[in-house]
Amino acid sequence: MRTYQELDTFSEWTSEERNYFSLAVTKGLIMDTIRKANSGHSGGPMSSADFAQILFTEYLNYDPDDPNWFNRDRFVLSAGHESSLLYALLLQMGWLTMGDIQKFRQLHSRTPGHPEVEIPGIEATTGPLGQGFGMAVGMATAESMLRNRLSIPSEGERELINHFTYVIAGDGDFQEPVALGAGSMAGHWGLSRLIVYYDSNNAQISGTVDRADSTNYAQVFEGFEWHVQEIDGHDHEQIREAIEKAQVVDRPSLIIGSTIMAQGTATMEGDHNTHGAPLPQDEIDATKEKLGLPNEPFYLPQEVIDHFQSRFLALKESVSNWNSAKETACENADFKALWNATVLDQLGEIEYPKFEAGESIATRKAFGTTLDRMAKQVPSIVGGSADLEPSNYTGNFAKTYGDFTRENRSGRNLAFGVREFPMAAAMNGMALHGGVIPFGGTFLVFADYERPALRLGAIQNCCVIHELTHDSFYVGEDGPTHQPVEHAMALRTIPNFNVFRPADAKETAACFRLAMDKQSPSGLLLTRQGVPVLPQTMDGVVDGVSKGAYAVVDCDNPELVFLATGSEVSLAIEVAKVMSDKKIRVVSMPCWEIFEEQSDDYKNVLIPKRGAMKISMEAGITMGWDKYIGPNGLAIGIDHYGASAPGKDLAEEFGFTAGQVESKIRNHLANLL
Repeated sequence: MRTYQELDTFSEWTSEERNYFSLAVTKGLIMDTIRKANSGHSGGPMSSADFAQILFTEYLNYDPDDPNWFNRDRFVLSAGHESSLLYALLLQMGWLTMGDIQKFRQLHSRTPGHPEVEIPGIEATTGPLGQGFGMAVGMATAESMLRNRLSIPSEGERELINHFTYVIAGDGDFQEPVALGAGSMAGHWGLSRLIVYYDSNNAQISGTVDRADSTNYAQVFEGFEWHVQEIDGHDHEQIREAIEKAQVVDRPSLIIGSTIMAQGTATMEGDHNTHGAPLPQDEIDATKEKLGLPNEPFYLPQEVIDHFQSRFLALKESVSNWNSAKETACENADFKALWNATVLDQLGEIEYPKFEAGESIATRKAFGTTLDRMAKQVPSIVGGSADLEPSNYTGNFAKTYGDFTRENRSGRNLAFGVREFPMAAAMNGMALHGGVIPFGGTFLVFADYERPALRLGAIQNCCVIHELTHDSFYVGEDGPTHQPVEHAMALRTIPNFNVFRPADAKETAACFRLAMDKQSPSGLLLTRQGVPVLPQTMDGVVDGVSKGAYAVVDCDNPELVFLATGSEVSLAIEVAKVMSDKKIRVVSMPCWEIFEEQSDDYKNVLIPKRGAMKISMEAGITMGWDKYIGPNGLAIGIDHYGASAPGKDLAEEFGFTAGQVESKIRNHLANLL
């Protein structure tokens, strides 16, 4: 084994000698990074390092000068706790500095404890195990869709988009069911450019993996119709052979690498205690000696950097050739229009569907009508439903554009199946990849299944649209298990997540359009039951929704201000009519988050702090409404679970008729006086 003492002859070493010494340097950086921070995960990065080093130095396709070059291979570190490994590689790539590495896990550094998408070279924010796997499935789906659609017209339909999505996942990723759900989708869709490396080191925080898991993942993924290889994860020739096989098969690939936790350390190989802690300094010193490194911190000689970057000229030439091909393709007007609309996200002017005032339309049905109208104009809209097409009104979209399958890559509808969490995770990955605006439909009550992905999408500013129908006890006969009560308010607690609860069909269309422009995820909470279409003009509704809240019934100096969302806006209007002895303003609040972005002047004029009683109306829990109604206001809602009965009967039972609401308001006023 070569050592640092022979570095002056580095150019004369064999290729494998240079590779193994460079790998030793990477491991030294990992140990020093975690030790200096006195925090982090040591064992996993060292067991995954062989595969990662070979992937980055020999196979990964990217632009050394532009981390955002569109046709780059995507690499997702699903085992996000191994971030020190990725940072060591990005340092050698030139996208991070030694100063960044030395500030690992420190405030405002570019090397946080888990990878974050804002950092050059990081494709997805990972760490919550399994979600990186799910997002990678979404990235590979977007790549496959765009590869089919964005062919070079002048060159016999040659593919312009043709990159891979690589993943490093660990034992914990595979134990999270979201990975299995996403893996099932990927196999069903035949995502042949998805390559997952499973670093199987039989160690996790609490001990050996076999304490908790005896699953044969090779058999499981073969059952999912994946191509599976099992290799020695420290044998470089086996790693290369596995990658090259995976690149040419017609299925997604799983490479199971049998590895040793903390591989290469002096005395702690295989020790599960290395999973989540720095190595002792004496162990680091002994390990560096074993690896042929000097006993100095953050050792990174120029020879190793040059070796890592030895492909840069070839990569830059490949990028230049691709950019030229893309420019040539854009000389075709149809191709350029599609490129601009998808990859460049230039949506242009979009026409809204038309709805007749006074007509009763469920907002879930209005979503379907809007989806059909928008999809004709916006080719980047893709998505589907979690096996609820008739209920989510996405069936016509599926019929019009076809299912995306291994046989039909041009399909824009994704049959997600009953997989809410994998669906939401994949949607995040599709948005991160770019070129598509994904939507996914399910019932609002099942947003609980999606919640970890909703949160991670918000952290990453993913432009995704979650259609969440059957939004209240008006679901009716299916009973309390399917009647969301706390869900709207629970979603509002997620920072950077836009919760839209439109009052009618017009607001639904406006919310959909606004969601496409938001650089953050949105949830559209939609009714099962019909609600009347408001008399406001479409332009007026669009303007109102763009402010998050606006008056749908107005007057000067109101005595009462009704604040309502969704189906309760029409209820509030009805109550205002029967309370004709009072000066009442009815405010529709389709999106609290957007309303909070408005000026104080607008907010205080619309909802006066003094001089008017505020009453909120929403078919959900009342917690949270005190922010707007104040200490003397009245919150009309439902702070208990529902029941199985027709929706109209439940409205009577729970006090959501105009007469009952009027009575509550008048009693409240009387008690205050």
